[in-house]
Amino acid sequence: MIIQSIEVMRQSTPLIKPFKTALRTVHHAESVLVRIRTNDGRVGWGEAPATVVITGDSLDSIHSAIVHTFKPQLLGKNLLAYEQVLQTLHASMIGSSSAKAAVDMAVYDLVAQYCGLPLYQFLGGYKDEIETDYTVSVNSPKEMGEDALRYVKDGFNVLKIKVGKDDIQEDIERIKEIRSCVGQAVKIRIDANQGWQVKDAVRSIRRMEDLGLNIELVEQPVKALDIEGLKAVTDAVETPVMADESVFTPAQAFEVLKRRAADMINIKLMKSGGIYKAQIINHIAEEFGVECMVGSMIESRLAVTAAAHLAASKKNITRFDFDAPLMMSSDIVTGGVQYEGRKMTFPAGAGLGITDVAYTTNVGVAT
Repeated sequence: MIIQSIEVMRQSTPLIKPFKTALRTVHHAESVLVRIRTNDGRVGWGEAPATVVITGDSLDSIHSAIVHTFKPQLLGKNLLAYEQVLQTLHASMIGSSSAKAAVDMAVYDLVAQYCGLPLYQFLGGYKDEIETDYTVSVNSPKEMGEDALRYVKDGFNVLKIKVGKDDIQEDIERIKEIRSCVGQAVKIRIDANQGWQVKDAVRSIRRMEDLGLNIELVEQPVKALDIEGLKAVTDAVETPVMADESVFTPAQAFEVLKRRAADMINIKLMKSGGIYKAQIINHIAEEFGVECMVGSMIESRLAVTAAAHLAASKKNITRFDFDAPLMMSSDIVTGGVQYEGRKMTFPAGAGLGITDVAYTTNVGVAT
């Protein structure tokens, strides 16, 4: 199964409602699509969105990395030696984790197809369905309460609440409003996206604990590189703390876990560079007795399908954040994971189970 061509396209799809965090506001889901063809007629798909403020990757840099760096080294490679292929991919350049992820998921798609297995079964097959949370963008407390109630009425019983954009009192008011709107039965997760200072994080989380707001976890309360600060927050509060932007690589995961700086880790393929390294992060966390969540950026159902296959395959991955395709005004993917409210199910076909992907603009085909 020899790599015969690597094609690169782009897509841009409006969101139903702007997605707002402490780091950015997104109006369109924009990404680079990758299609790898092999000499035996198989097609594998991958995707990488631009998340400059998180990964440093733009659409242009992702495209350039794939076409000018990865493609020359991967064309002609035998995917039955996929360990060699993925080692070559990761050694070919520093960074560009999103571009690597797009190629990585296409490689895994093809290898699982060759084996005749859905990818989640090829990777371990621990579960055959999962349930996603739904994210409430950061807005006024009133608007966030209304959004939260609407998502609960749509069947979602776990909400991920974006905070960290304003002062901590405003964030507390947001959570109070949401809790009053949705009641106590709904799980609430908070994601500050690095938006708090250490002392403010401790103060706000303790205040929420005192108010009985029943927060399941707090994700990335402080700056990504502030591991000491992350540990200080983790040690000072009862609510579990999850590392997100602090962990891109297995080495970073090991450092956070060794120092007990977080209670959980959020793995994203766009940070890890794909499934290959994401599995290593999860295995390290599992050895430390730390559970993982797998989440996504603002991605279409293509990249989310790959991440969901990984998430379903492992026992230690216990939380799932895959609502991004539900925020898009239209669906570009044929096949792949399917949504029934919060429940996600996997296609019976081999690999990712994706049969076609629509794209907005062909920005250069690398064959």
